Amino acid sequence: MKLVLVAVGQRLPDWAQTACDDFAKRLPPDARFELRTVKAEPRGHKTVAALRAAERERIEAALPKGARLVVLDERGSTLTTAALARQWLQWQQQGDDVALLIGGPDGLDPALKAAAQQSLRLSDFTLPHALARLLLIEQLYRAWSLNAGHPYHRE
Repeated sequence: MKLVLVAVGQRLPDWAQTACDDFAKRLPPDARFELRTVKAEPRGHKTVAALRAAERERIEAALPKGARLVVLDERGSTLTTAALARQWLQWQQQGDDVALLIGGPDGLDPALKAAAQQSLRLSDFTLPHALARLLLIEQLYRAWSLNAGHPYHRE
């Protein structure tokens, strides 16, 4: 199983990029994590539906074939870190690649949400895109470390 984070937005502030890179590098090769970024649709005079549809096409092109889709959405289910670690183990047992999707400023296209097998919420707070990406990568690292028996996670 490979975990692929597909995120809209190719450029993060330097502080966020540095932190995301740090946590991604901490994951060992056997964790099989990959970040794929797609370009956000230029805002201009387009409708929100048109923006989301254009970004959906880019996201779909970046998805691994046959991957389980997990969208990050404010209305999704919440997981504790321990629950995310258990979820990771379940994903591994199922054997399919998992694509975690973070939408652009206007969120994800409804068709992507409908196609997803799972919807997760990172926080009750509204988070800027860079912080959401960082939080997710950090929590994936923490979940992996918990599964690996490392002392990084303490309860």
